[in-house]
Amino acid sequence: MSYLTRLITRPTHQRDRLSPDQIQDSEGGYVFEADMWTRLRRFLILGSEGGSFYAGERDLTREATEALDACIAADGERVLSEIIAVSQAGRAPKNDPAIYALARCSAAADPATRRAALDALPLVCRTATHLFMFVTIVRAWRGWGRALRRAVGSWYAAQPVERIAYQAVKYRQRDGVTHRDVLRLAHPAAAVSAGNPTLGVAPEQARLFEWIVRGGDTAGLPRIVEGFSRVQAAASPADAAELVREFDLPREAVNPDHLTSPLVWEALLERMPMTAMIRNLATMTRVGLISPGSDAATVISERLANSEQLTKARVHPIALLIAQRTYASGRGLRGRSTWTPVTRIVDALDDAFYRAFGNVTPAGQRLMLALDVSGSMAGSFIAGVPGLSAREASAAMALVTLASERDAEVVGFHSGRGSWIARKKGRFPGRADGVAPLTLSPRQRLADAVRSVSDLPFGGTDCALPMLYAIAKGRAIDTFVIYTDSETWAGDIHPVEALRRYRRATGIPARLIVCGMVANRFTIADPTDAGMLDVVGFDTSTPEVISGFARGDL
Repeated sequence: MSYLTRLITRPTHQRDRLSPDQIQDSEGGYVFEADMWTRLRRFLILGSEGGSFYAGERDLTREATEALDACIAADGERVLSEIIAVSQAGRAPKNDPAIYALARCSAAADPATRRAALDALPLVCRTATHLFMFVTIVRAWRGWGRALRRAVGSWYAAQPVERIAYQAVKYRQRDGVTHRDVLRLAHPAAAVSAGNPTLGVAPEQARLFEWIVRGGDTAGLPRIVEGFSRVQAAASPADAAELVREFDLPREAVNPDHLTSPLVWEALLERMPMTAMIRNLATMTRVGLISPGSDAATVISERLANSEQLTKARVHPIALLIAQRTYASGRGLRGRSTWTPVTRIVDALDDAFYRAFGNVTPAGQRLMLALDVSGSMAGSFIAGVPGLSAREASAAMALVTLASERDAEVVGFHSGRGSWIARKKGRFPGRADGVAPLTLSPRQRLADAVRSVSDLPFGGTDCALPMLYAIAKGRAIDTFVIYTDSETWAGDIHPVEALRRYRRATGIPARLIVCGMVANRFTIADPTDAGMLDVVGFDTSTPEVISGFARGDL
């Protein structure tokens, strides 16, 4: 028997270390540590706002900052390239993590990294709201030296005066920071001329800066400033609507008293930016502009069907998912307002969600899309979006792959053992091992498909289950795609062992893609196995990466 014990390899429980390079996750299971560059990308895409099931927002931010600092120390230029790439392409639901990372780079020990970060300011901070956030963050780490004043001053001075005026009217403040505050700190004329005398500040720019800081007469300023002053004093909604058209004013310029009028919203819609249109669908419906068969419903549906406009506006799928769920529900996230959804708009948002990912090349392989529906996935939230759990977001991500693949199976998994719901109501319907087929289809309404996973039982996390299930059911799978937070601990065998067991049992050189849905430092993918890949959930590039890796192109 002693000879047999040496030949037989027993599976290692997930609470025991499989290899020396593994670390302990939050539940005591052993997993691999995501490398610092993966952690950086997870933070840039998913952020730390809202925290996770196991870690609060402060802890996640601290861990992300540690990884960010390590990356900056190793290769500041690469960090900045990652930040700019994510921000410019609109790959993240929010630009805030990129701004945070840029501010951190601007305070780096390496002078070259600091200079490059400040040079990248207009590439990442494209609106005044972004700039205000950058200023708020950077003041915690460095003083207002000449380089920072010059960079912020150049942000204003390098833009045409009409563009600055638009920023001043539309983005007036964020978290108590205003243009007046920033201009007083930066002194654009002095800062820019000191750094680049050939750039200078034009007289019309200086005049606009003076108005922003001190107010007063609008004569000689861009027309939008005059329009702002006049619309604020408009006597009626009809007058406000006329001024909106005449001066091409954004919603933020209009007196709030007039924003309950369909006349004003009709005027605003004519030139409303895509992101603003999506954010204001409920309001336009509530005031009566959008209704079944209305011209507004037609215009909005056609714009949402324009892939080029969606891409140009950097509309992230998360924004469309939240808009679709909220609009279709007929009630705001906080329940303060209600409206009657228009079916055509619901369908247009549904279609736009898929368009926002771009054209995904089919892998043409046999895929198993495995959704971790354990308790931790229900308690972690994507990019701090209220009400959107990592569990629900993974279902939405799976839909994108399903829309392009003909041979893909979707399952949900969790460890039924130890689940309080399992003790009260029985195990996950249909089986005793914690895995069940899910009837997700891109032909479903997006909100219905996401909702289908929200009411499932939940228990512990065992990321080995999809592979064990495939062995038991005789499934021929080329690539397993597991959407998870990687907080696995409840299984008798590690996920990497389960994959290798599947390879031996079937003779199929199966691949594993781990779609990380939380910005933590854990992964179940073995970094030494070329057949395993770690990607970031809700990166707009992820579906195409999944397809490419499944085909063997990566």
